[in-house]
Order: sequence, then structure tokens, then C-alpha cells
Amino acid sequence: MELKTISFQRLKTQQPSPTKRAPLRPTIKLATTTTPDGHALVLSQHDRDFYISVNGRQLMNSREHKSELELARLGCHCVQEREQAQVLIGGLGMGFTLRQTLELVPQDATVTVAELIPEVVDWNRNFLGGLTQYALQDQRVAVKSCDVLEIIHASAGIFDAILLDVDNGPGALTHANNDKLYRPAGLHAMMRALKKDGCLAIWSVARDMQFESVLRQQKLHFRTFRAHASKSSKSRSRCIWLIAQQKLALPPASFFLN
Repeated sequence: MELKTISFQRLKTQQPSPTKRAPLRPTIKLATTTTPDGHALVLSQHDRDFYISVNGRQLMNSREHKSELELARLGCHCVQEREQAQVLIGGLGMGFTLRQTLELVPQDATVTVAELIPEVVDWNRNFLGGLTQYALQDQRVAVKSCDVLEIIHASAGIFDAILLDVDNGPGALTHANNDKLYRPAGLHAMMRALKKDGCLAIWSVARDMQFESVLRQQKLHFRTFRAHASKSSKSRSRCIWLIAQQKLALPPASFFLN
């Protein structure tokens, strides 16, 4: 009995002491503004990650941006060899699509960014600039604080590529007014703003079969690409459509493998 007691005591003393966990870092609210339709837009930071939310619902974060890079890679597939290429980006977000576009287009290209909310542009110049090596400072970039449709309606055969990342795509809108982009009239306007061999790339949080039906009804050529939300994600949950009037303006199937 005495030996058993000693053995038990040894085991007891050999148990490791519980490790202390580092205290959780708080989420910091960096800036707020109001969207044109009256919703609260908030930029916040937790540790090294940034978040933009609308009415408390997360719209985007700096960790999950791989699909935004793919939007630029796919949309700019035919722009890299063109002289004085013109690219229009609808929706600045956190600037990842812009940064990738600048990596792909020539030095004589012009990249126009349409961002409806001026404060989002300010956030990218300040809080978020380090994420993209301050892409807005690139001499090829022209920023306009307006609805992207204003530029589209004022342009005819101007752009080699239009990269659209507005809201969550056609089927998961947070602002009902953005629906006009994905209707036949909006698609027609974007096709008109493109050069004949230009390409439209649209980002979406998920695939939307109803939207693809609209594309078929409008007799537009398109291809659907599934993308990872982040480098660590296993599923290709995000969707990117490449749309053109001419089938030859779309990249070959092998280009989609990445």
C-alpha cells in the first residue's frame, strides 16, 4: 500500500502545469461611414487582419483575397501584350484586384478604378495601403469616386477589360440598387464600353445559375471559373465569369488551370 501511494504521488508531481494562453487581442474599429443608401459601413482590424462590414455583416476581409487576384489574372488575360491598354475596375474593395492588375498590365496602360464611396478610397490610401504596396500611388491608376455605370455609359469601345467586383455578385446583393449591373441593360452597356475583342470579368461570392441564364438569353459568350477564397481554403467556393461578344476574346480552357 505504501509503494502504491508513493507511485501515485510521483505521477501527480510529473503532470505538466497548464500553459497560460496569450490574451485575446480586441477588434479595433478604425473608421466608419454611411453608404449612399443609408447603411453603416465599418472598417475594423483584429491583429493583422482587416475587415469591412455593412450593418454588422462582413463584406470582405484581408485574409480571403485569392479570388480577387484571380479576377485580375483572368480578366487581364489578353491585355498584357496590348499597347496603351485600358482597364476598368468596378469596386476598389481592399485593393487586391488593383494590385494584381498592375502586376499584369504594361507600363503604358491606364487602370481606371470606380469606387462609389470616397471613404473607401481614403481607407486604401491610409489604413489598407500596406496590403497592396500602396497601389493607388501607381502613376497608371486613375481613381473616380462614382458609380461604375457612369463611366460605362460614358464610354463606347474604350476598354480592353472590365473587372467587376461590386457587392457580392448578382445573387447575394447587400444593396438592391446594384442589381442593375447584372440585368440585360447593364450587361449591354458593359459590352458597349468594351472594345470588340474586350472581355468582362465578374466576381461573385457563389455561382448563380439564374445569372448564367441571362447571359445565354443575351447571346453572350462566357466561361465560368471557380476560385478559392483564400490560399488555405480547400473548396473553390467563389465564382468568376468571363464574358465577351466574341468567343475568341475568351481565354483557352488551359488558362483556367491555376
